[in-house]
Order: sequence, then structure tokens, then C-alpha cells
Amino acid sequence: MTEGNQHEPAEYQLIGPSEDGKISDLLAGQTAKEARQRLQALISEWLRMENLVVLTGAGTSKSSGGKLMANLEDSVLETVRNITGVSAAATAIIDQRLAPPSEGERKIGFEDWLSYLVNARHLAQAPGSPFAEVKWKGGATATADELEWLVTRIGRAIFLYCALRLRADQDEAGAPPPHLAFLAKLVARDSNLGRAHLFTLNYDTLFEQALETLGIQYFDGFTGRANARFDPSVYGLDVYWPGEVAEGRVRRFDKFLHLYKLHGSIHWQVRDDELRARHTELMPFEEIRALEPAARAAKLESGTQHLSPIGILPTANKFAQTLTMPFAHIFRAFQIRLSVPQTFLLVLGYGFGDDHVTRVIETALMNPSLIMLVVEPDPNSPTVQRIRRYKELGKRAFILTASEAAHTAAPFQRATFDDFGNNIMPDVKWLEDFLRLRRFEKQIAASKGYALDAGT
Repeated sequence: MTEGNQHEPAEYQLIGPSEDGKISDLLAGQTAKEARQRLQALISEWLRMENLVVLTGAGTSKSSGGKLMANLEDSVLETVRNITGVSAAATAIIDQRLAPPSEGERKIGFEDWLSYLVNARHLAQAPGSPFAEVKWKGGATATADELEWLVTRIGRAIFLYCALRLRADQDEAGAPPPHLAFLAKLVARDSNLGRAHLFTLNYDTLFEQALETLGIQYFDGFTGRANARFDPSVYGLDVYWPGEVAEGRVRRFDKFLHLYKLHGSIHWQVRDDELRARHTELMPFEEIRALEPAARAAKLESGTQHLSPIGILPTANKFAQTLTMPFAHIFRAFQIRLSVPQTFLLVLGYGFGDDHVTRVIETALMNPSLIMLVVEPDPNSPTVQRIRRYKELGKRAFILTASEAAHTAAPFQRATFDDFGNNIMPDVKWLEDFLRLRRFEKQIAASKGYALDAGT
């Protein structure tokens, strides 16, 4: 929010229960400056609650090149369909999924559809299975080999479109990458309060990259470095300093949080019936995404064979027991965190499209001391109407969205993840110091390059 428009009408709406119990815009009638001050005051108060839970969805990756779930599904399936040698059965399964739903039909989500696909593969190929092939609605009949081929290529295509790299520098307006701004402000609260718990539905590793760039320590459910394995007991640990003190006063390390990948991650791999985590170089996947469709499909087939089976398929899997335990544990942790007293739930980039996630949230709203804030850039989104319906549960559900005028003038510029992290969350000094240091490092690197060029 710039200085020049602070006396203009508020560019946001904060829809929630007012003191009289009615649903209204709590920023109505305020100037842009007043609205920002009230927003920051409220958010600062909520961030001081004992239990801080954040849920992020695909919208938080959009400005970094990520796709919203519907777009991701279309891109993945179209790419797989263009691979040379795709079988008629696989093509028919993909075409049936890409076809618009018939009148009155409710199309299930991408993860749920993937669940059925993986389960069908298991039915056809498990030792002792009486099934030789599986028939799909629409008439396609696929063998175990065809289903294995399809699941493997979909996994590689998801990796391709989610292998996103975090922007390292500030943009033209001087704003840092939104993930850096958001995380720096998230961990800036008093370390004597409970740790922040960040749950994300995204497959990409943008949050991990940002955490490492900022030097924020985090536990993500894995132990070890070179060949990390899933061990949920790490979520019960914390970080204190000085570490060499066995007795006496120790202090909590302030830059720390817990990270949970509800739908898995591109760096999860299944090895020897264990879930492992290992990051890989992401630049080659940027180059593949830049190719034309046919070349992209060919490169996906020939250039990603080194990828191990990745543990991101899918969340509702009933048969692949190797993956059931991590997902079951992480979702249980989500439920537990939302049931804790004095909880602030911040929802960003999520459109309430995953029924299994939404059910957990709606159950958690029965927690009498939970406050939920949903950040949604589109004031006409069904999400806004959903939050309005939560009014019957008391003064606990709020939605921050753009004003109608601001959205008309500049669609999807206000109440986005980027806007929330850079402009709405209260500023923290250590982020400014970090960015100043990064600029200084860049100047030094540029001067060294100039000196080297001058001497050659």
C-alpha cells in the first residue's frame, strides 16, 4: 500500500462477525491508511495467540510460476498424453478425466482421482491379485503394465510442473520474494509463544527454499541429511541455545517452525519400502517446461528416468501402505493442532476445494477459542460465501479480500499471498537487515566481477 493512496477508500474488505453478531465489513468507511492500521493491529493480536497454524494452498506458489490445481491437472495430463507410445487405454483414461462433467455430475478433485488410479494399479499388479486388468468408466480397460506406465508418467509430470525455484532478488518495486517476507514475519513473534505450524498442500519446495535462504530452522518430519527418512517423532522436538549447556538457563532459538506437507512433496521418494527425502537440482526442469508441448513430452520421457518413485501420489491412497502412514500421521497432526486452545488459523491460497481438508477445518471451528482468517483475492469467490455461512459458529471466521472497486481496477492484486506477506503483515526489522545484506553481497559480487574483467 503506497503513501499516495492512503487517504483513498480502503482497498480491502475484512468480512466477519461484528460486535452485534452480524456479518459485515469491518473496514467499511475507513481510508486506506486506517484500514491498513486496523488490519495490522488485528493480525498482530492474532499472531500473539498461543497456537499458530497456517494452511497454504496452490495460490501461494502462483507468482513463482506455480499452477492452480485445475491448471496443474490439465498441464500434467496433456503432457502425458503427448508422450510417444502412450497406450490407447491410457489415452482413453486421460481423455475421460479431461472431458467436462455431464449435467448434474460432480467432478472429484485431482488428488482423489489419482487415488483411484493408484488403487487400480495396486489391484492389477499386487502379488496374488485376482485382477488382470481394470475397467474404467467410459469403457477403457487397462492392464497392470499400462496402469504402472500411466502412474509413473503422471508422477514425473507433476514433478516437472512443481519443480519451482524461488526468486532470489527483490522485484522492480523493491519487494522481496513473498515467501521470504511471509516466513520472516511469521517467525518474528515472541519465541516464548508456541511454535508456528505451517501446513501446506503444495508439492513444490518453495517454502523449504525460503526457510533455508533466511536461515530459519525447521522440522519437516524427516531425520537425517544425506538420506533422510520419515520419522514423525521429530515434530515433538524443539531447538534451544546455547546447545552445549547441560544445565541452567537455555533459550529457545527464535527462527524456527514446524513444516508439514499434507499432500506430499516432489522431494519425497520411496526407497526400500521407506519414505525418504532428497532434494534435486531444479534448473533442468525449468528448461523442460520452456519447450514446446511435443518436445516437452519427449524430454519428460527421456530426461526424467533417473527420478525414483516420488511419494506424492496421492493423499487418499488406501492400498499403498508405504505412503499411508506419513499422510495419516500428518493429517492427524493437522487435526490435533487445530483442537488446541487459543488457536489462530491463517489460510492462504486455498479455495476449500479439497473435501478431506475442508472437513478438518469445519470440525476445528467447533473449538471455542479458535479464530480463522482466510485470505482470498477475489471478492466474488465462492470462498467468501462459504466464510459468511460460518457465522452461525460464532465470532471466529473472518475473510480478507479486495474491495469491489480495487478488484475491478486491478484484479487479483490485493489480498493475494504476495500482497499479504509484503504489505499487510506487520514489518520486522531483521527482514530489512537481511535484504540490506543481500544487496551488499550483490554489490560486492558485481565489483569483483568488474575488477576481474578489467584485469583481463
